[in-house]
Amino acid sequence: MLAPVLQKNDKKAWWLIGIVSFVVFAAVVLLSRIKLEVDLGFNVHAFATFNAIVNSIVTVLLVAGLITAKRRTLGAHKKIMITAMILSVLFLVSYICHHLFAGDTKFGDLDHNGIVTEAEKAQAGGLRMFYYIILITHIPLAGIILPFILFTAYRALIGEYPKHRKLARITWPIWFYVAFTGVLVYLLISPYYN
Repeated sequence: MLAPVLQKNDKKAWWLIGIVSFVVFAAVVLLSRIKLEVDLGFNVHAFATFNAIVNSIVTVLLVAGLITAKRRTLGAHKKIMITAMILSVLFLVSYICHHLFAGDTKFGDLDHNGIVTEAEKAQAGGLRMFYYIILITHIPLAGIILPFILFTAYRALIGEYPKHRKLARITWPIWFYVAFTGVLVYLLISPYYN
């Protein structure tokens, strides 16, 4: 087993994780309702492309993290999971930037006027329904995963490995699903970026 990195303080951890999770959730919700009209000098959808790349890497890292945990190569597991967390923070910053500067994109809006006509819906076909099913599952899970990730990491960092593993059985599949479907969402919506 790896030596604990942090000293156990559950009360402080609960507060800190709760505050961080709330602030991040509030920032994403509030900032997604704002669109800044600023010329950044590049296509703002580059943020979305970056997000998809990061989510792809995180998806691979999560699989590698699971494999290293099963093989009990705990040093590698720790490095992989910390990297996945750091990349997820970069994703979050880029995600907020994308929504601040690009606003919303409607699936099927071929003429980029913000309105999806019946003809555009017909052209999108069944892919539109698939997109919304993925999106409807992706968004709430993305909204709740952060405190799970932080508590799972906290349990490992204080050396409570049985609790870490128990929590990881919940955290890992949700985090994996969110990362994987994040890539799918990008692949499906990106043709409608203007």
